[in-house]
Amino acid sequence: MRFNSTKKLFRRSALVSGFTSVSRILGLFRDILLANFFGAGAAADAFLIAFRIPNFFRRLFAEGAFSQAFIPVLSEYKCQKPELVQSLIDAVAGTLGGVLLLIVSLGMIGSSTIVDIFMPGFYDTEKCALVSYMLRITFPYLFFIALTAFSASILNTYNRFILSAITPVFLNISLIGALLYLTAWFEPSILALAWGVFIAGVLQLSIQIPFLSRYHLLPRPKWHWRHPGVQKIMALMLPAILSGSVTQLNFLMDSLLASFLETGSISWLYYADRLVELPLGIFGIAIASVILPNLSKHSKKINREKFSLTLNWAVRLVFLLGMPATAALMVLPDCIMNTLFSHGCMTDQDIIMTVQGLRGFSLGLIAFMLIKILSVGFFAQKNTKIPMKIAIKALCLNFVMNLILMGPFAHVGLALATSLSAILNAIFLWIELKKTALYQPIIQLSFIFKISMATIIMVSCLIGFKTITSSLFTTSIMHQMMELSSLVILGLGSYFVSLRLFNFRLTTWIAS
Repeated sequence: MRFNSTKKLFRRSALVSGFTSVSRILGLFRDILLANFFGAGAAADAFLIAFRIPNFFRRLFAEGAFSQAFIPVLSEYKCQKPELVQSLIDAVAGTLGGVLLLIVSLGMIGSSTIVDIFMPGFYDTEKCALVSYMLRITFPYLFFIALTAFSASILNTYNRFILSAITPVFLNISLIGALLYLTAWFEPSILALAWGVFIAGVLQLSIQIPFLSRYHLLPRPKWHWRHPGVQKIMALMLPAILSGSVTQLNFLMDSLLASFLETGSISWLYYADRLVELPLGIFGIAIASVILPNLSKHSKKINREKFSLTLNWAVRLVFLLGMPATAALMVLPDCIMNTLFSHGCMTDQDIIMTVQGLRGFSLGLIAFMLIKILSVGFFAQKNTKIPMKIAIKALCLNFVMNLILMGPFAHVGLALATSLSAILNAIFLWIELKKTALYQPIIQLSFIFKISMATIIMVSCLIGFKTITSSLFTTSIMHQMMELSSLVILGLGSYFVSLRLFNFRLTTWIAS
């Protein structure tokens, strides 16, 4: 039974990660094109803010607080009140849709005020006017993507994970299309990307409808905020807004403070963040989305063994994948950035600055992933207050460290502060989760030793390969791609071969 349970979780996580990988790779290609077309100048800074603000709210109403509050309640109705599931879906769809329409309308009307609040460093500048104009185009994306996340949460609860993993692909396809085909039609050309965001929202919501209809789960929206299920979701959601989205709040705070630094700082942090988001999205978010319905089911049945088994499995998987990913980003940032971004409008200075920011964010990669996993352990128990309190502490610490570190280290100090606050956040979550009756952590020193030694061997191989072959590769794009591809293959191969030499069997571990 234990083997079947963990094997099924691994299979679902691998499936979601695989489809998420496609989206993240397309997202990386999108960012490469963005850097190539606009570099790290004022236009890029303006679009990234016009995209980041609704994207921040998306994290609250999409895979953030809303999903983490909605899925446990829907799971409860599915198990205990199946005849009332449709009424819950209808009430949530109508209430959520109404609230979103109000928020989006206010956001579009007050776009200039929002820019002044979130980006005070842009106050009364041409950049502020451009961001405000683009924000009126991008803000409706929040309406479409939040309802998309609502639809995906329904399908996830019924163990239909693939569509939610595929859906983000349409955002990247839309933005890539806007960069390649629409920029010539707009002045300034950066406006094409704002319309690309709007189009993506429409596409992402539209693709959900046939699947909901196929499984007889299509909502018939009704405004019913007094519905018991809606009330329960609202009660869970309010504290979860902070606890589930603290990482995004930290990144938004970085952008706010970066608006006071030299032009390009926001773009440097964005490109660095996107590379860290690649493994975070592929592994961390995918694992969290798969285990939440499973943990919710076991918490309702008070099955301590299966709850702990699932959570311990997820934590170990984070370390298994997160340690080599962190090490690779720390050792190879210059090679990664030169290969992917040193073209078009990106200058050598932009590359150097982004590399420094990437190293700062990389320190917190495992912590970012653990926050996603450990928070789910509370949300599955409908406990959002503890992670909320921890999130507030982490946010305050991040702000203080930002102010301390941005003076001597500029944008790198902001990245370091975000990583340090994430590490503390993860530690606090683990300590508090350990106190709950459901979770009994299992610390396997042999497991930590094996993956640590395998990571050290991998890093040694990467450094040695770079040293030996440094004279073989030129600055041409083809040679840079050959070098990076060789390093990726060497890193993966040396890591998993080393694990095997230390008698670490992946198939056995999956079932443990």
